[in-house]
Order: sequence, then structure tokens, then C-alpha cells
Amino acid sequence: MILPVYLYGHPVLRTATDEIDPDYPDLKQLIANMWETMYHTEGVGLAAPQIGLPIRLIVLDGSVLGDDFPECKDSKMVLINPELDVIEDADPVSRPEGCLSLPGLSENVKRVEHVRLNWLDENFEEHEQDFYGFLSRIIQHEYDHLEQTVYTDRIAPIRKQLIRTKLNNIAKGKVRCDYRTKSATK
Repeated sequence: MILPVYLYGHPVLRTATDEIDPDYPDLKQLIANMWETMYHTEGVGLAAPQIGLPIRLIVLDGSVLGDDFPECKDSKMVLINPELDVIEDADPVSRPEGCLSLPGLSENVKRVEHVRLNWLDENFEEHEQDFYGFLSRIIQHEYDHLEQTVYTDRIAPIRKQLIRTKLNNIAKGKVRCDYRTKSATK
């Protein structure tokens, strides 16, 4: 089932997230719905708060970007209760980012492109791995959603001021996109 994406300004995007365990109700169906929603919206990642659930769950698949960013090939993952360490072994890189919760908007965001991630997969098997480049950026972006952060929190204050009207319109649901959304006012 394709779920609505919660837009910037909705309180759930600023709500603390809870860890989940294997007994979480209908978890397999929820993950399947998140995949369907992410692919329908042409996203490369989707965090549970973006579908209205304040839990620590992410699906991501950057494979579509594999031609431009080889590290994204075969990157389909379910991340349950992830823990992220940003490895600051190089200068941050500024690249444009967009977000399903902020449709029609893109801003340059500086991020370090090396992270170490610990997580459980959909079978609750534990993993730890280092990620680099654009895949690292996707992981950080989605992880931010679990930490009540959206990418516009990471842009320069002057840029945020310049896009304030757009942000307010998104928060009011005054935005056009090709997928169902839920704003704080709907």
C-alpha cells in the first residue's frame, strides 16, 4: 500500500523516535509498504517519521544512482534501530539534497562523506559497515529524520531565510507533487 508522505512542518518529523523489536505489529507489511511508497515517489530513501511513525526504521535503495555514484550500486537496505558515527577524515562536501517531505525544494548541504553504521536488518540480524560518498550522504539524510532533523536545518541561515516562503507553503500543504501527502494542516 502506498502511504502518504508527511510534509515539512508536521509535528511527527520533530518527534523523538523509538527503537523497535521483532514484535513490532505488522512489521513485514510496514516495510513492504515503505518500499512501495519510496519507489512510487521516486525516492532513494524513506524514514518512518516521513510516513507518520516515530520509530527507528529506514528503507533505502540508491541503486538507481549507481551509474553516477558506483558506491550506490546494490545499496538496497532496511535499517532498523541504526546507530550512526560520522567519520571526519576529510573535509565536508557540499551537494544538492532534496527530500520527499520537502517537495519541489533542493538546497546544497555540506556533509562528511564517510560514516560507520550499526543496524539490524529486517531479520533482526546485526550489521556494522563503513559507507562512503553519495551513499553515505543518503544514509545521513535518512538518519537525520530519526533524529528530528530535516536537511534545511543544515543550510546557512541566510539560505533558510530566502526559502522561508516556500517552507511555509509546504508546511501548509500548498505544494504540488505526484504523490499523496499529509501536512500539519490536513
